[in-house]
Amino acid sequence: MAADKKMVEQITSMDVDFAKWYTDIVKKADLIDYSSVKGCMIIRPYGYAIWERIQSILDSRFKELGHENIYMPMFIPETLLNKEKEHVEGFAPEVAWVTHGGEEKLTERLCVRPTSETLFCEHYANIIRSWRDLPKLYNQWCSVVRWEKNTRPFLRSREFLWQEGHTMHATAEEAIEETVTMLNVYADFHEQDLAIPVIRGRKTDSDKFAGAEATYAIEALMHDGKALQAGTSHYFGDGFARAFGIQYTDRENKLVYPHQTSWGVTTRMIGGIIMTHGDDNGLVLPPAVAPIQVVIIPVAQHKEGVLEKAREVEAQLRAAGIRVKLDDSDNSAGWKYSEYEMKGVPVRLELGPRDIEAGQCVLVARHNREKTFVSLEGIEKAVQDCLESVRNGMYQRALENRESRTYNCTTVDEINAALAANGDGFVRAMWCGDEECEDKIKELTGVGSRCIPLQGEAISDVCACCGKPAKHLVYWGKAY
Repeated sequence: MAADKKMVEQITSMDVDFAKWYTDIVKKADLIDYSSVKGCMIIRPYGYAIWERIQSILDSRFKELGHENIYMPMFIPETLLNKEKEHVEGFAPEVAWVTHGGEEKLTERLCVRPTSETLFCEHYANIIRSWRDLPKLYNQWCSVVRWEKNTRPFLRSREFLWQEGHTMHATAEEAIEETVTMLNVYADFHEQDLAIPVIRGRKTDSDKFAGAEATYAIEALMHDGKALQAGTSHYFGDGFARAFGIQYTDRENKLVYPHQTSWGVTTRMIGGIIMTHGDDNGLVLPPAVAPIQVVIIPVAQHKEGVLEKAREVEAQLRAAGIRVKLDDSDNSAGWKYSEYEMKGVPVRLELGPRDIEAGQCVLVARHNREKTFVSLEGIEKAVQDCLESVRNGMYQRALENRESRTYNCTTVDEINAALAANGDGFVRAMWCGDEECEDKIKELTGVGSRCIPLQGEAISDVCACCGKPAKHLVYWGKAY
């Protein structure tokens, strides 16, 4: 090992201090650095590469469904923001305002976008005239600003990256279908590509997006039993269209209002990956979004033929479309093992003189550290199979964590007993639909409503709080 190199630093155990464990990972895996602006983060190249992978996959799926990318200004005039009262009231506490341009005070304050519904509506009012102009299926990749009081890298920051879809449709039925379709796009992406199982559901009225008629969400459960809202999709009805005067002439030549949706996911997903899959050795990245899917570690690389064979294997894997890195630095093999475990690389390929002589190499899966000896002949297929096995193993482990931390309860007392005995997790309990009971359950147990699952379910006939007839099964939990 080179004299100026250290073994990778240890991170705090998640069982000792989960919050510190999380912070250690985002810093030591080179995902972020802190900036001089409180609550804002610098996303370092490795962290941004993960976001680029997320962006690439989702952008492709959006376009397959007919969505087009667009870009809106980052500033919103105050008069424009105020056109939809319920919407602006929902965001008012988090809005950042621009009051001066250079040395001059602006005649009207400009909001730094917390979201872009109003900007899209202003544009739609200018371009939608006829039923032939619909649907409008737009998406924007950008950053937004929300002046959060309590921040944590990726999970909650004052500026964050996201995509926001904004669509207009001729009928309520079409808009509702879009809302649910996009929720399912997010859910499938989380489960297939991020290996994170999610609950698909609808938010209660008290928890829906400001200005929406209905908000749908996917909820994931983290290592520590807390929930993470991992994506949302909103149906606005024609409320924004009426507020902004967006009308079109329908097929019967009548002037009517279109129906609107919006949907989005953010860099919060990276925090979700960390807290779902990470361990005490660092990141564990799903192969689909890992910047490096396979790292080749040449063992005894100073010996004749080792680096040459490693480069040959690297070229084979790259030609097969696998994201591969050969680390031929002068650090020891042990240092490299620790480094790439910290960075969550899904598969490590070890290759030394004896392996080359035997025509084989060693594959080590990051999520469970299992070693497999495979032939160098057909190495591409072996690595691809290993990557698929890693994804499946990660998903299964996350699912087992969620299932073991999901409790069916019929009363408030049962909720408290389950949480006291087992720790945080999802609580499944019935609800009458009364907001007072929703608030009372949170007050008495500490868990709030997360979502009403889309598939109709019931575990009893009465509300867990008041004992009156129940309308919905609700997933309850503490949340990030």
